[in-house]
Amino acid sequence: MTYRSLGTTGLQVFPITFGGNVFGWTLDETASFGILDALADRGMNFIDTADAYSRWVPGNQGGESETIIGNWFKRTGRRDRVILATKVGKAALGSQGGLSAAYIEKAVEGSLRRLQTDYIDLYQAHDDDAATPLEESLAAFDRLVKAGKVRAIGASNYTAARFQEALDVSRANGLAAYATLQPEYNLIERREFETELAPVALRNQVAVINYYALASGFLSGKYRTAADLEGKARGSRVGSYLDERGLRILEALDQVSQRHGSTPAAVALAWLLHQPAVTAPIASATSAAQLDSLQAAATLALDRESLDLLSTASAY
Repeated sequence: MTYRSLGTTGLQVFPITFGGNVFGWTLDETASFGILDALADRGMNFIDTADAYSRWVPGNQGGESETIIGNWFKRTGRRDRVILATKVGKAALGSQGGLSAAYIEKAVEGSLRRLQTDYIDLYQAHDDDAATPLEESLAAFDRLVKAGKVRAIGASNYTAARFQEALDVSRANGLAAYATLQPEYNLIERREFETELAPVALRNQVAVINYYALASGFLSGKYRTAADLEGKARGSRVGSYLDERGLRILEALDQVSQRHGSTPAAVALAWLLHQPAVTAPIASATSAAQLDSLQAAATLALDRESLDLLSTASAY
């Protein structure tokens, strides 16, 4: 099994991050346990979740994904088989969220309790909080690292300028620094990451674990007409991709997957893994067949012609 270094954290992770937002959303606890078992059996050791998952589901308040993962840890004793990432900052569990020191220190205890663990491998700011000084947030994260509750920290949904500013604040004050960046990036959504965020990540040796790596499932090829979206949980978002450019990308994925005897999903992830700034794109699965595509992507070596075809098809 091939693993990648997660930036400067010292952690070794499978090249595909499993997105735990499906736990408590499209998968109930029993089905989630089945996926978690399969991940561990396959050596797919990197799981990303958040304290806000899955608050958007009617009747949920957030924390459901962490609770399911924690129950699985307790049932299986496999905590040491997982590099666990979670996030703090979005409104959830009756809180307004944010990144004040008081909120971070309270929220981490809730996450540790739900996850039934005494440490989090990667604790991430889910959103930038312009109302709280960066020094305050980073000092709180630093205290968690020094206390052994968190091994490394990262950030999601930051602009390039704010992310660089946060790194500069950490260096100037001797605080733990964001070692990972979690932006949106895939064959559909390329512009902001490639032009603004990627240079910052590369310059600072920051690991990128980009979300929506399969564009909410669109790049798997299962949505090709409006009829395919009916009754689907992610249909409203995916519908915007069904335009000339989106269909051109799907055609390129079909060609490359046929050439390599693979699947569109595996090819889309493999294209990301060939991008110099990307460490481990985030993707989810709800079945063993979908997990096969995620696992296959980690070792799929695309030739230059295939990479160029995909890059050209997805150009704006």
